[in-house]
This record gives sequence, C-alpha cells and structure tokens, in this order.
Amino acid sequence: MENPSKEARILLALQAIKNNNKLSIIAASHHYNVLPSTLYNRRDGKPARRNTPANSRKLTNLEE
Repeated sequence: MENPSKEARILLALQAIKNNNKLSIIAASHHYNVLPSTLYNRRDGKPARRNTPANSRKLTNLEE
C-alpha cells in the first residue's frame, strides 16, 4: 500500500479532528504523522507555503 502524500495526511487529520470533537490536534498529528504546528496553522486558515506568493516577487498579477 502506498503512503499518502503529506498534503493528503494533513487534510485527513483536519477532517478527523472536525468529525471527532474528542480527538486533539496533538493526537491527530501523531496518528497521521504530521506536525502539530501545521495542523494548528491550517485549522486557523493559514495557507500552505507553496500556495503563497514569494516574498521577493515585485510585480502583482495585474502588472504582469
């Protein structure tokens, strides 16, 4: 059986937390093998780093 990607594990952990109120973020992070800080950030709405524009980007999408 193939291991799911990190992003898939994060989404599964967040869904498990949402469906089970007794499951803590720490317990879900151990079960799905992801960092607790990642789950806290995603739960709070912070996007994945790869989905955010680079800090060194000078032009906006409109200017390009």
